[in-house]
Amino acid sequence: MSRIDQQLAFLIEADKLKSVERGTTLHDNSRHENSGEHSWHIALYALIMAEHATKPVDASRVIKMLLIHDLVEIDAGDVPIHSTAARDTAAQEAAEQAAADRIFGLLPADQGASLRALWEEFEASETDDAIFAKSIDRVQPVISNLEAGGASWIDYNVTRDQLESRVAGKVKRGAPAIWDALKLRIDDWFAK
Repeated sequence: MSRIDQQLAFLIEADKLKSVERGTTLHDNSRHENSGEHSWHIALYALIMAEHATKPVDASRVIKMLLIHDLVEIDAGDVPIHSTAARDTAAQEAAEQAAADRIFGLLPADQGASLRALWEEFEASETDDAIFAKSIDRVQPVISNLEAGGASWIDYNVTRDQLESRVAGKVKRGAPAIWDALKLRIDDWFAK
């Protein structure tokens, strides 16, 4: 295959992300969002909220991470953080690694290796860019739930303590000011 054919094959495959349903609903609670919508939305979050990162970040790199971070869900599916399936992390990680091999392997070797390295950086969450990207990945579903009346929180019987233990730490690590702003809204929602 030519370079262009390989790139087109990857882009055609990436379209399948639009068919991966997530646990989170749209803000109007009319339906569940898909992973393609989620990836676009958090890329926009990163563009707008990068100034709130704990340490300076390269917003362009963060956006790239967020655009590709869920591509593995094409094969491995989305596992909502509050679901019982989220507890089998070893199986999910193995499925995601295999998916990354296949999906990034569709690209020409140089592009595939570059995007795979960026995906691995996001997963490891050790660099400032990846830490902030992980934070933003956790922020968007919280806001969606707040706007949709707690839609998936109700579906998964999420408690305030679960949000604190499963979400707060990741958000605070990369964007504590954003968590502080959300915390007030979260507390209000759970008080009702």
